[in-house]
Amino acid sequence: MPTTRGRHGRRPTAIAASLASLLLALPLLVACQPRRSSQSLTVANKSRIDSLDPVQASRIGVMQVLSGLGDPLYAIDSNGRLEPRLATALPELSGDGLRARIPLRRGVLFHDGTRFDAAAMAFSLRRFMAIGTLGYQLSERVESVQVTAPYEIELVLKRPFSPLPRLLSAIFLTPVSPTAYRRYRDKPLNDRFVGTGPYALAFFAGQQQRLTPWPRYWGQRPANAGIDLVTLSNSTALFGALRSGEVDLLLNSGLEIDHQQALHRDAAAGRLREAIGPSQEIALVSLLTDQPPLNRTVLRQAVARSLDRATIVQRVTLGLRSPQRQLIPPDLPGSDPGAWPAYDPAAARALYRRAGYCQGKLLTLPLTYRSDIPTDRLFALTWQAQLRRDLGDCVTLEVSGMEATTAYSQLDKGALTMLFYDWIGDYPDAENFLTPLLSCSKAEGDRCLKGNSVLGGSFWTAPGLESDLQLSSQLDGPGRVALLVAIQLRVAAASPYLPVWLSAPVAWGQPGISRPRFDGSGRVMLGELRRLPAATGAGRP
Repeated sequence: MPTTRGRHGRRPTAIAASLASLLLALPLLVACQPRRSSQSLTVANKSRIDSLDPVQASRIGVMQVLSGLGDPLYAIDSNGRLEPRLATALPELSGDGLRARIPLRRGVLFHDGTRFDAAAMAFSLRRFMAIGTLGYQLSERVESVQVTAPYEIELVLKRPFSPLPRLLSAIFLTPVSPTAYRRYRDKPLNDRFVGTGPYALAFFAGQQQRLTPWPRYWGQRPANAGIDLVTLSNSTALFGALRSGEVDLLLNSGLEIDHQQALHRDAAAGRLREAIGPSQEIALVSLLTDQPPLNRTVLRQAVARSLDRATIVQRVTLGLRSPQRQLIPPDLPGSDPGAWPAYDPAAARALYRRAGYCQGKLLTLPLTYRSDIPTDRLFALTWQAQLRRDLGDCVTLEVSGMEATTAYSQLDKGALTMLFYDWIGDYPDAENFLTPLLSCSKAEGDRCLKGNSVLGGSFWTAPGLESDLQLSSQLDGPGRVALLVAIQLRVAAASPYLPVWLSAPVAWGQPGISRPRFDGSGRVMLGELRRLPAATGAGRP
């Protein structure tokens, strides 16, 4: 599972001390790297990059870099609209919906000068299906990839799949040069990237990547002289680097909540430029439904009404994230902002009583949080205190921390009664939020024995749910939206998961650069960034 690396609780004196250390250390990091142009821009975050091969891509930081180096077949623009990129039109579907023909753009070159065509696209998709970390995203839906013309491919689908163009907008499906990757057909090439994007890779290390404009790019050229993406190890270093002017743009991934709040205030005062992207990350609690006590629906319904999201979001995230009562981000079709019940201690108490609690009998619920993510610990302690205050005679939380990787490995073993974690969609479509949490390939009644529901830690399903999930990915238009809403309401009534809050990507830039913008997949559009004339940059953004 992807993780939110928010940090919390640094005091001003600690920030000052860490900033002093940063200013001494950062020049040492830069000194050993190639000299950058004064017109290039430095973008910082906390995501160390160990591989730039799309078959290895799974984390936000890698996706951001690949978005500058490669092109997808389709893209989601800043308004959420789908547009062809390396494809020239939407897929042409056969009558049965099982074959999708995609026309490809001519005149595109890879960074090694070789030609992009249908054979190159097919090579890249087959390679990704065979060895990709996220290869299942394609291989579970695509039977084969065929070359039907020099600039046309055909995807043979296992079943109709209406979100196909949105799946093909995922940047991890960007093509690579068959010539450059010939010896890496069945293994990753980690320290190089040869694609078709607006930038070419000029330098690679785990903590820095240099992107320079590709002079033979088929589309709009970057507005800057290049991008240096740097990784700093902690939130204080990132915060200090932006405040000191060492970096031009800072991404919020890995930044503590109080640092984010301080930068948000700087932006409101005109000292920085702030941009907020589309929300693709949901924090949730999984409830183990096939073992006592949460195998009882009435208790899960009670717990669902015991979560004071508004108070928790304000205290834990300082209001920078928004309460969430559904599994689908609100800007995607199929969203139902009120699907899950709202906080209602009176209704919760009535349900606890119906289950035999509150009258001298206390329900004890173990809640596990990821110990390496301080925001998670604060969530657990805040919810624990809120329950003690409002429903202390009915229910109590026993909170304990577990390192994230260990926690994820325990989910499918049924070892965690409740776990707080987050889910980030790989591409912006409702299917990519419901199916990874709810799909079940083998079930007994409402107990899932095999499938994503097991991997998500809930072990919950319902008769007909899997059929509805599959049907929702075959329909399109209003019929699909209605079914997605119905699925959410059905899941909410059983509450195997409790959505808590929604996170959005944020970027802060110096006033001397143009205001950053995000695309519809939540990535900063690097090619639009540019330095402003001194008079423009000196004023309020």
